[in-house]
Amino acid sequence: MVDWKALGAAKRDSVNALIPKAWLLTSPVPSATEQRDVTGKYIEQYLSPREIEITQTDAVGIAKNTTTGTWKAREVAEAFCHRAALAHQLVNCLHEIFFDAAIADAQKLDDYYAEHKKPIGPLHGLPVSLKDQFHVKDVETTMGYIGWIGTFEGKKGTGKEKVYESEMVRELRDLGAILYCKTSVPHTLMAGETVNNIIGYTYNPKNRNLACGGSSGGEGALIGLKGSPVGFGTDIGGSIRIPAAFNGLYGIRPSSGRMPYEGMANSMDGQNSILSVVGPLGASVGALKLVMKAILSQQPWLHDPLVAEIPWRDEQEQAILDIIKSNGGSQLAFGVIPNDGTVQPQPPVRRAIDIVVKTVEKLGHKVVEWKPPSHVVAAEIALKTWLFDGGADIHSAFALSGEPMASQITTAYGTRKEEYTGSMISEVNVQKRQFQKQYMEYWNSTASITGTERPVDAVIAPLAPFAAARPDMYKYYAYSMWVNLLDYSASVLPVMLADMSIDVVDEGYKALNDMDEKVWEAYDPELYDGAHVSVQLVGRRFQEEKLLALTEYLGDALGKHIA
Repeated sequence: MVDWKALGAAKRDSVNALIPKAWLLTSPVPSATEQRDVTGKYIEQYLSPREIEITQTDAVGIAKNTTTGTWKAREVAEAFCHRAALAHQLVNCLHEIFFDAAIADAQKLDDYYAEHKKPIGPLHGLPVSLKDQFHVKDVETTMGYIGWIGTFEGKKGTGKEKVYESEMVRELRDLGAILYCKTSVPHTLMAGETVNNIIGYTYNPKNRNLACGGSSGGEGALIGLKGSPVGFGTDIGGSIRIPAAFNGLYGIRPSSGRMPYEGMANSMDGQNSILSVVGPLGASVGALKLVMKAILSQQPWLHDPLVAEIPWRDEQEQAILDIIKSNGGSQLAFGVIPNDGTVQPQPPVRRAIDIVVKTVEKLGHKVVEWKPPSHVVAAEIALKTWLFDGGADIHSAFALSGEPMASQITTAYGTRKEEYTGSMISEVNVQKRQFQKQYMEYWNSTASITGTERPVDAVIAPLAPFAAARPDMYKYYAYSMWVNLLDYSASVLPVMLADMSIDVVDEGYKALNDMDEKVWEAYDPELYDGAHVSVQLVGRRFQEEKLLALTEYLGDALGKHIA
C-alpha cells in the first residue's frame, strides 16, 4: 500500500527546500485572528525598498522598463522570486519552484539585450506565473494529486517526464517571459477553493478567514500578494474569475478557442461539450491585454488545432473608446443581474453591484434589468457534462495513491456514478445548444429596450453569492457556470472592500430555499470585514477586446469613485 501521507510530505518538503535560506521567515506566521491581512505592508516588511518598487509595478510598467533596458531582467526576476517565496510561506500558494532556472533565463535576456540593444520580444523580462496544469521542463505537474508525483499525468515511463512543455509555455518563452513558479490548485480542479493533500489549504491573503478561490486559487493568492505581476489560470466553471474576484484582481475567461490550451494537463480530458479555457489574471486590465496580445502575436492557431484564427482586434476596443469619447453623442448599455432568483447574494456583493450600476449611470450610460433564460437550468446542464464519465478519470487519479478526496470535491465526485452513454451525451449536447440559441435570441431582443439601437453591450452580474467563500462552504456555483455553458467571454471587475459597518446582516430574511438559507447563514459582517468584493462583466462569444475595454473604463471610473 502506498503511504500517501509520506509521499505528500516529501513532495511538500522538497519544494519548500528550494526557497533560499535568506528568504525563509524566521518566526511562525501569526494566526488569521492576530493578522487577518498579509498583503501590502505586512509582506513588504521582508523586502528591500527596491524590491518593493519593482514588485508594486504592474506588468505593463515592468515590460516598459525591461524591454527598453531600463531595468535588468535579472533584478526583476530576483525580486519576484523573493516575493513569491514569501507569499508561499504565508498562504501555501506554490506547487513548483524553479527560481534558479528563472534567474539564469533572466541573465540570458540581459546578455542578449547588452549585445543586440533590443528585447527578445514584447514580454522580455516579465515574470509570468502559471497554474499547475502547464507542463514546464525540469519540474513536475502534480495538479495536486499525490499519485502524479514522479510521473507524467499519472503515467510512468512516457519519456515526457520533466522534458515536455505545453504549447503556451513555448510561446511565453519565445516572447521573452520569465517563468519561475507553478501555483496551487484543488486536486481534480473542480472546486472554488484550493486544497489538496500535498500543500494543504491555500488561504485568501487579504482575509485569511476566507478562501482564495479555485481552481486557479494559487494564482489569485500569489498575484494578490504581488508575488507575480500576471499569470495564467483556467476556467471550466469559474476557475479564473473566482480567484480573481476573491483576491481583488482583474481576470478574463475568454471563449474557448481563443487562447492555446494544447499540451496542458487537465481533468476529464476529452470531455468537449464544455471546454476548459486558459486566460490571464493580473493587477490591471493592461496586464491582461499585454499578455493576450503577445500570445496571439505568436499565431497559436498554427500549433493548437482548437484555436480559432482570430488575431488581436484593436477595432473592437476602438469601437468602445469611440462611444466613450463621443461625450454623450452615443451610449453604452448594460444588463444587470441583482440576483438569480434562487440564491440571494450576500450584502457586500449586492452593494458592489449597486456601486457599478450607479457608476455606469453617472457616466451617462444605460442600465436595463437582465431577465434571461434560467441560469439554474444552465448550471444543471453544465453539471451533467462534468459527470459524463461517472467520475472515472478523477477516481482513477485518487486510486494511484489511495489518498482521500477533499470534502470540497466529494459532493459531486464522492461516489462513482454510471457513465453516460453516447446517446445520453448527445442529448445533453442538444440541450446545451438549444439553451445557447434561446439565450442568444434573448440578448438580441434587448435592442428594443436599450435605447441605443443595439443589444446590451455587456452584463453586470455577481460571480458568486459571497465576496469570497468561507472554507468548505462553497456549495452554489450557478452564478459562474452559466457563462461556461454559453461560452461567453467574461471578465472580473474589482469594486470595493467589505465593510462591517455598512454590509450588515439582513435581519429577518425569509430564505427562498435551503441553499439560499445556507448562504444567508454563512454571512458574518465581522468575519468578512476587509475582504475584496468584485463583480463580473459578461460579453458575447469572442468579444475579449471589447470586454477588456469596458472593464478598463469602469475600473478607472471606480478608482475615482471609491477614492
